[in-house]
Amino acid sequence: LQDKELRYRYRYLDLISDPEKREVFRKRSKIIKTIRRVLDERGFLEVETPSFHKTAGGAAARPFVTHLNSLNIDLNLRISLELYLKRLMVGGFDKVYELGRVFRNEGMDKDHNPDFTLLEVYEAFGDLDSMLVLTEEICRKVCLEVLETTVTTFRGTEIDFGPEFAKADFNELMIEYAEVDLSKKRDEKLLRKACENHGLEVEKGASVGRLIDVLFDSLVQPNLIQPTFVMNHPIEVSPLARKHPKKNGFAQRFELFVAGHELANAFNELNDPDEQRERFNAQMKLRAAGDEEAHPLDEDFIYAQEHGMPPAGGMGMGVDRLVMLITGEHSIRDVLLFPMMK
Repeated sequence: LQDKELRYRYRYLDLISDPEKREVFRKRSKIIKTIRRVLDERGFLEVETPSFHKTAGGAAARPFVTHLNSLNIDLNLRISLELYLKRLMVGGFDKVYELGRVFRNEGMDKDHNPDFTLLEVYEAFGDLDSMLVLTEEICRKVCLEVLETTVTTFRGTEIDFGPEFAKADFNELMIEYAEVDLSKKRDEKLLRKACENHGLEVEKGASVGRLIDVLFDSLVQPNLIQPTFVMNHPIEVSPLARKHPKKNGFAQRFELFVAGHELANAFNELNDPDEQRERFNAQMKLRAAGDEEAHPLDEDFIYAQEHGMPPAGGMGMGVDRLVMLITGEHSIRDVLLFPMMK
């Protein structure tokens, strides 16, 4: 079995012939157990939420659409765990998490599979600071539990989860690497010109948020090698996060980047139903203009918020990417027992 495609397709033969591959999946199991232990010890309750959603929300992604014959309605496979977990906070469960599969009808490459495992955690009366501490603790304890060291090697680069993770401001990074200051002006023409100056192609009619994403993903993200929390994202790319109290146009949000890849994403969660409706309406205008990944209007979620969602911190982490980092595997297909094949 030298052909990797065959090894992915007939994983049982791959496991028979390669003891090291079996060890990767033993480590994966250990990683997931460690994540659960960290959260359980902190008093979080593990829950299960629906896989079928009437409204595909909680992320910027295209869903898989299916049909429920018994009710004669179209449904979406979930793209995120977020909005149902927030409903549970409205219902009085103050600390909840879910480890589950989510489904996104998007491209496939060494970092993306159409279905993948996501961790989402929500803490009523928590905030970005509590999510920073929790995210760092999960990464460090997983690495220590599996490797008995805080150091791992991924795609030829040594990554150390031991020291306190670095923090960097989103706009300062954009100024440094993309030569764009989002605190002064962020209109479509300016951002499109910045893309052109750096040789980046963007589809006609792209929104401000889309252009910011392209600039950040292409120019900033590859430079974030050691664990780094990027703080204070623009509102345009953060429809579910609270506004920053001191930085106009920015949100209370961080993303954790390791080895040039996003590993986790966290907010001070928006809990004002009136503002949430305004954000959803702005996203709906983007959908009407052709942005298939803009967030849809979710009336049921707003109705839940109107009953009193507490202020909260929330965090999502890509479990498969964490497994890749800890095991040193180069492709997401190498950490999924049965990856999607043509």
